Amino acid sequence: MEPVDRLRREIKVLVFDQYGTVVDMQKGLTEVVAPFLERKGWKGDAHRFVTWWRRTHFENSMIDSLCDRGHTPYREIGQRAVSHVMDRAGIAYTRDEVEWLVGRIEALKPFPEAVVALQHLHRRYKLAILSNGDKDMLAAAKPYIGFAFDQTISVEEAGYFKPHWKTYAKAEEILGEKQAGILFVANHVFDCVGAKSYGFNTVFIDRRKQPFGPWPEQPDLVVANLKELADALI
Repeated sequence: MEPVDRLRREIKVLVFDQYGTVVDMQKGLTEVVAPFLERKGWKGDAHRFVTWWRRTHFENSMIDSLCDRGHTPYREIGQRAVSHVMDRAGIAYTRDEVEWLVGRIEALKPFPEAVVALQHLHRRYKLAILSNGDKDMLAAAKPYIGFAFDQTISVEEAGYFKPHWKTYAKAEEILGEKQAGILFVANHVFDCVGAKSYGFNTVFIDRRKQPFGPWPEQPDLVVANLKELADALI
């Protein structure tokens, strides 16, 4: 049986990562950061600044989970990351500016094809979000996405950041669906590896045309965007 045929037959719920999978984090934050950095007189590339910010955030969130000393809010991790990047870039800033920059994550817009693709998928499947974002951040983001998911789950409920196995276990518990009936969708290799390792079916959204890597936990399906996913599963 072809993987897509099996998925169509078995899947009941699609669970999406939010930041970078449903919403365009890189583009959205670059558009915010560019004029901010210009006002600061920083001559570097805004796109690279955002990449630096996101990588620092990811590293810090992984450290937080590995230390296992209690979950730190996504917002706090983000503020530490932005502050660190601006310190390294030699940019003077205030606490209010850091909080404002991280707050822009709540207003990120979806990828151009996302809403229509989600609407098509929703005709057949239950759709949910599993995000590293805080509950209040995810709630604030809903109007900007423009699509009502059946369930929005924050890893705050599990007490760890993805890809810790407890985040996927908590999603399974909340959704009330067996692993075989869940398809996890993400633009991030680490997230697909984590979800697959836990036992979910996975889809890798390969927007950047980069290799997935020789992980044992290969995705069940690789597509370029959410439209291709909808076309494959409907």
